[in-house]
Amino acid sequence: MNNYTVVLVDDEPLALRLLKSMLEEFSDIKIVACCRNGREALQAVYDHTPDLLVLDVQMPGMNGFDVVYNLQGDIMPQIIFATAFDQYALKAFEVHAVDYILKPLDGKRLRTALERARQRLQLVNTSTKHSHQTEKNRLMRSIDDTVNQGNAHRGATLPQNASNRLAIKDRGSITMVSQQDIEWIDAAGDYMCVHVKGETHVMRSTIKDLQKKLCPKNFKRIHRSTLVNLNFIEHIKVLTKGEYFLTLTSGAKVKVSRNYRLPIKEFLESNRHKNLAAPQAS
Repeated sequence: MNNYTVVLVDDEPLALRLLKSMLEEFSDIKIVACCRNGREALQAVYDHTPDLLVLDVQMPGMNGFDVVYNLQGDIMPQIIFATAFDQYALKAFEVHAVDYILKPLDGKRLRTALERARQRLQLVNTSTKHSHQTEKNRLMRSIDDTVNQGNAHRGATLPQNASNRLAIKDRGSITMVSQQDIEWIDAAGDYMCVHVKGETHVMRSTIKDLQKKLCPKNFKRIHRSTLVNLNFIEHIKVLTKGEYFLTLTSGAKVKVSRNYRLPIKEFLESNRHKNLAAPQAS
C-alpha cells in the first residue's frame, strides 16, 4: 500500500484539529505538517514536498488560492479545498483542484475526496515512469538551447520583439507590468503565474513563448516550469545533487533543477563577493 504525505491548512484551530483527527483514521495518510496560515503552508510544502495539500480558502493575509498561485509547478501537490463557502468551487477547479468539500466536514465526503486524490496521484506516478526517458532527452535538448541562447544574448538587454513591459490579459482586462518588477514566473497547466510585488497575475501562455518576450539578461529558466529574475535573488542554497534552492527578496523559495542549473552557477560565480550561497546541504 502506498503512503501519502499530507499538509493541512486552516486558520481556525478547532477546524484544524478536527481535520487532523479525521485524516488520522486513514492508514495510508501521513500528516507531515499542520499550518495556521498561507505563509506556513508554503514553507511546509517546500520543506516536505507532500503528495496532498488540504486547505481552507478564506484565511487572513494569504488565502488558499494565493497559496496555490505561489507554489512552483514541480512541487505542486494535489489540492483539496475544505471550506465553509461554496462560491469558490468553480475557481477551485480552474486551478485543477482534486475536490472541493464544504464544512462541516462529513467523513464519507472526505473519504471520496481522498480516493480521488489517490487515483490522480497513481495516474501521475504511472505517467512519470513511462515518460521519464522521453522527458530526459527533451530536457537535455533544452539545456543545449539554454546554453546557445545564453551565448547569443550575452550582454543583450531585450530581444527585438520584446517590450520593457508585459501585457497580461485576464478576464477581459489587460494589466501592463514592468519587466523589472517581475520577481519570478511559474507554469500552472496552460497558464503562467507572474509574481509581481506581492501579487500574482495569471496569463495564458507557454513558458517558451513567454521567455521570448522577456529580457534574456535578467530572466533565466531554472526549471522546466519556472523563470526567475536574477535581480531578485537574495540567497542560494546549494544541494547535494547539483540543484539549488533560491530565496528571493520577497521570501519566496524556488527550486533550480539540475538540468537548468547553468545560469545560476554562472550567476553565483559572478557574484561570489556577495556571499549569496549557503554551505552545501548534507
